Amino acid sequence: MLQVTRRAALAGAAAACVSPARAQRLSDRPITIVVPFSPGSGPDVLGRLAADEIRSRWGQAVVVDNRAGASGNLGAAFASRAAPDGHTLLLYINTVLMNAALSRNLPFDPVKGFEPIVEVARGSLALAVHSSVDAVDVNALIAAAKAKPDDIRYASPGRGTPHHLAMELFKLRTGAKLSHVPYSGTAGAVNDFVGGHVQAMFIPIHVGLSHAQAGRIRLLAVGSDKRTPLAPSVPTLAEQGVADAEVDLWYGLSAPAGTPPDIVQRFNAVINDALAEPRIRTLLQGQGLEAVGGSSLAFTDVIARDLPRWTSIVQGAGIAAEN
Repeated sequence: MLQVTRRAALAGAAAACVSPARAQRLSDRPITIVVPFSPGSGPDVLGRLAADEIRSRWGQAVVVDNRAGASGNLGAAFASRAAPDGHTLLLYINTVLMNAALSRNLPFDPVKGFEPIVEVARGSLALAVHSSVDAVDVNALIAAAKAKPDDIRYASPGRGTPHHLAMELFKLRTGAKLSHVPYSGTAGAVNDFVGGHVQAMFIPIHVGLSHAQAGRIRLLAVGSDKRTPLAPSVPTLAEQGVADAEVDLWYGLSAPAGTPPDIVQRFNAVINDALAEPRIRTLLQGQGLEAVGGSSLAFTDVIARDLPRWTSIVQGAGIAAEN
């Protein structure tokens, strides 16, 4: 259906004797894609990819505005207040929903404040242990963590990060007792984990692979609902008896609430067109991501399910919400 819509738009533009790219522009004003994280981060890579694809297909200026801070809250709040005319979009990750579960007073509504456009990609976190830990699979890790409660320490890039909440979910589902060591960023957490200063971590699969291949860490499971093509030999948590513990990271594109449905659909179509291309899928795999795409309604459903799920996890793990 998306391809038919695109062909119809091109045919109409040709009939008007105007270049297709220019006919598809929203206006002569630039489009801004707000990325609420720093340059070089996963959302930033996807934001710039989306900007390039919209620019090349529509012939319209597109800029990326990195507004990092407060775990993504600053940029998301800014985007939620923008005019709902299609000229400001938000490329974000589901940490925005996690933040809502962790805070009582966000300056925006992560559900009602946006019109979901499309889920762009997903990334997998892998449960891993340092090579010094005597655990070759998930059940061995659970047994070790129960035998010596809190003796095994796990790293995360900070309180409330996906890595932190993923391990807390794992603990809830298994009864394993591991001690949290929060860092102030991913680099420090990964370095100390690989160096053996902490013994476990939920680590992005593409980051963990090279260290696993070098024998520094051991990948026990992926936290997705199916095995990832990036590491097909690594089983899921569910395959090892840990049910309802999926911790995929989704990356999506949304617009401010009130953006007209036809504009939402136009962006949905152009991103789906891009994600269907093998070169884009290959590029995403290089970042440890899998292309998703689909309808705006499908992405809306993902968001609607995510907030209550993470709220339940935060409450179940006894993580105090911030005011």
